[in-house]
Amino acid sequence: MISILISGKASYRPILTFYHFILPDFALVEVDKYKNVLISKTKMQENEFMQWTHFVFSQFTILPQYVLSQKSLEKSENLLEKVDVKDIAYVALAMQLDLPLLTRDKPLYLGLQKQKFKKVILFDEFLAMI
Repeated sequence: MISILISGKASYRPILTFYHFILPDFALVEVDKYKNVLISKTKMQENEFMQWTHFVFSQFTILPQYVLSQKSLEKSENLLEKVDVKDIAYVALAMQLDLPLLTRDKPLYLGLQKQKFKKVILFDEFLAMI
């Protein structure tokens, strides 16, 4: 999501409108943590960036942590202990909803593949498929 916000690319608009994306509420923590990076790296004017942010967030469903089952959190934690534990909520949500995890994080992707978690797709591969 962070790269989508930074880019401001109009080409993301139809994708965000057509597909339904679901995120754990941890995504909000990450966006807030990197808000200065977002603002400094975007090539948009501030008001344009704010409008883009409103649009992007209007296309996502963000679910609170409490909807994640203990079972999916534990499985996710086991998968990620050698990869990146900060992504537990993302993987747990994907497992629980039986949906593919889209990511631009190549170490996460490779680490999950190594752990035999196959429902993970690099975002650029997803874009190439559509």
